[in-house]
Amino acid sequence: MFSDKMGINNTVRGEMMSLAEQRLLNQSVTKSFFQYFLPTLAGMMLMSANIVIDGIFVGNGVGSVALASVNVAVPAWSVIISISLLIGIGGGTVYSIANGEHDTDKAQRIFTLAMILATIVMTILGIISYIAVEPLARLFGANAETLPYAVIYMQIIFLWAPILAWENVLSIFVRNDGSPQLAMAGLVVSALLNIVLNYWMIFILEMGVRGAALASVIATAAGLLIYCIHFFKKDAGLKFTRLSWRKDDILTVGKLGFPNFLSEAGTGVFVIGYNIALSYYAGTTGLAAFSVINYLHTFMFLAFIGIGSSIQPMISFYYGANKYDSIKNTVKIAEITGIALGVLFLGIGWFGAGGLVSIFGVETETIRQLASKGITLFFIGYLFMGINFIYMTYYQSIAYVRPSIGITLFRGFILLIAALAILPAWIGTAGIWLALPVAEGLTAIFLMLFARRNVMNRPLQSRGY
Repeated sequence: MFSDKMGINNTVRGEMMSLAEQRLLNQSVTKSFFQYFLPTLAGMMLMSANIVIDGIFVGNGVGSVALASVNVAVPAWSVIISISLLIGIGGGTVYSIANGEHDTDKAQRIFTLAMILATIVMTILGIISYIAVEPLARLFGANAETLPYAVIYMQIIFLWAPILAWENVLSIFVRNDGSPQLAMAGLVVSALLNIVLNYWMIFILEMGVRGAALASVIATAAGLLIYCIHFFKKDAGLKFTRLSWRKDDILTVGKLGFPNFLSEAGTGVFVIGYNIALSYYAGTTGLAAFSVINYLHTFMFLAFIGIGSSIQPMISFYYGANKYDSIKNTVKIAEITGIALGVLFLGIGWFGAGGLVSIFGVETETIRQLASKGITLFFIGYLFMGINFIYMTYYQSIAYVRPSIGITLFRGFILLIAALAILPAWIGTAGIWLALPVAEGLTAIFLMLFARRNVMNRPLQSRGY
């Protein structure tokens, strides 16, 4: 009778488990990793394709100055995405840990809090930034030629900031709730629609950069609608609940999401730093060359973000469930994947630089040569980037954020800014292209020499949230 009762309880528990719990408790780490990683990678590639498509259409349909102007406006995206990641990754980490502990009430409470915080913060930020758009554009590196285009593009992005934030936050929670395929589907729809709308608005309606910005917003809204399908699944764990404003919840979400906030903010620093350095050493020609490389960088960069996005729900869940060997195996598989992607991207850059530059409609041979040379040097950084994101995500996912913040600050701020200040004065524009590889490489070498040994051999830190 006792065994029958236990069997009934286990059956009931199995019926109550979300899809994420069922997968991570019953499958091998390798199978779970690729179930998260493959659709996440495809989704991230499509997301980055969205951004690259803007560049291709703007470069070919409006011109190199407009292309440089849209690149100047990239930090506007970084501001919105960084805050979205602060809320989404922070909330998603707590959500997955709570699911690992079988605390459904807490998981649903955190999800509700994250969506409401995103709404409030992005509405306020969007209004303020829309009003102050011209000073912001100048801060981001706009000059007299690029300012008018940049202002138009940024006004539209800031006006619709809440929609962009909802899409980003909800995609994280959908992935953490065991539906990476749906998260990918939302990005597929968004990318395809963005292609159609970019062509229509830039070449047919001749709306220029305004059309590019509107295409991105509308395509993002379509992706958001796709994610909402998740709420109708019977095994979905995501549910809105009565909101209770708990200070501890807000602080925990902010604390665990802060490394991603810094990382995305570092993207803004990266763009601004490169814009300033290239404007000083190479003028508008340098800005146009960097705009090509930055569009390509977004494509590669998001692949490594995809690795982090794949292992975060896994590590957080395993941590909540006290499955420490599974965490270490997840890190090992991610390391191999990150290094393999880095080698692939480096090969693409070295052997295909000319072809990559040509698709953006570059108008002059000077810009083409500068961008091609930049690609061969800049892409060296991808050999190291995966390692840095894996360990940043690992520490964040077990709620031990200080090392994660340290990794982010050193690779994205301290070392990068120092390299941009020192290397160009020493070896010219080649030093600008090598600044990111130097920052990523030094960080990765330190992590492999010191952090990896601790991760693999020492017991995990106790929960710090």
